[in-house]
Amino acid sequence: MAPATRVEILSTSGIESIPKEYIRPEEELKSIRDIFAEEKSIDNGPQVPTIDLSAIESSDSETRKKCHDEVKKAAMEWGVMHLINHGIEGGVINRVKNAGRVFFELPVEEKEKYANDQAAGNVQGYGSKLANNASGQLEWEDYFFHCVYPEEMRDLSIWPNNPADYIPATSEYAKQLRSLATKILSVLSIGLDLQHDRLEKEVGGTEELILQKKINYYPKCPQPELALGVEAHTDISALTFILHNMVPGLQLFYEGKWVTAKCVPNSIIMHIGDTIEILSNGKYKSILHRGLVNKEKVRISWAVFCEPPKEKIILKPLPETISETEPPRFPPRTFAQHIEHKLFRKSSDDHEGVVEKKIDEDE
Repeated sequence: MAPATRVEILSTSGIESIPKEYIRPEEELKSIRDIFAEEKSIDNGPQVPTIDLSAIESSDSETRKKCHDEVKKAAMEWGVMHLINHGIEGGVINRVKNAGRVFFELPVEEKEKYANDQAAGNVQGYGSKLANNASGQLEWEDYFFHCVYPEEMRDLSIWPNNPADYIPATSEYAKQLRSLATKILSVLSIGLDLQHDRLEKEVGGTEELILQKKINYYPKCPQPELALGVEAHTDISALTFILHNMVPGLQLFYEGKWVTAKCVPNSIIMHIGDTIEILSNGKYKSILHRGLVNKEKVRISWAVFCEPPKEKIILKPLPETISETEPPRFPPRTFAQHIEHKLFRKSSDDHEGVVEKKIDEDE
């Protein structure tokens, strides 16, 4: 069942106060600040690492090792990084971003032709986040969600045919991103002293790792200090790759404080997801993050979640990551069971009054 009103309609309606369902709890509000001031801050606080991948497959072993070590360090300390020189063609990225932007510029009634039906279990398509808690809180975003890889799992009937380049651009991007995922998983495997293809095999291999794409559309918000585009969560995926339209909004909960990710040109943001955190027994980190909104600019992000098959694989710490001093930190679960665990787990955390709701944004 779709919400009565899309967030885009609220945003353009001329309202000066947002409906109460979008107002965050009091304990969260004190940590929400002006995202533009946060992003422009030049203090010496922590910054999300920027990793140059140009040497990821270098023939020079020292150069290659230096690149691998930087990825490993960022994955262990942050669980998120800006990737530059990542090998995805700039022209393809521009096409993907343009296609998504043009789709969301269509009239709402046109987008509604692609509406999903979450109540019926159909999450693919155009939608808005349903309330996932007793208080009925909503997030200030609309989205478009669908599977993009493997090709045989796609349902092209629900992909937008306006603009005309949406399907070809998205298909090519998915192929190139799937190749990048293999490279990253290889580096992370080597970082755990495993065979280079071990982690990829553990998340479904070349045949069954699933790529789900979600375009997040965050309209202008008349009271951004009261709302969130996406509430605090960690990603359930193995890896998440994110493009955005250079409007700041992403915040990471790092060392007890919310840190705003600066916008890095020509980069892809990559998150380590829960799946890799579990397999690595917590050596790689799935970081808590959220999305802020603003009253001046629309923010759009393009997230691709790389996920294992839901029922086929048991996720648990790999034997090589366990020792007497490092016992398993996570119980065995299928991916589907992990999703259920997170959907129904609510834990309060007093870090700056943050309510830690580890619910993945694409489920």
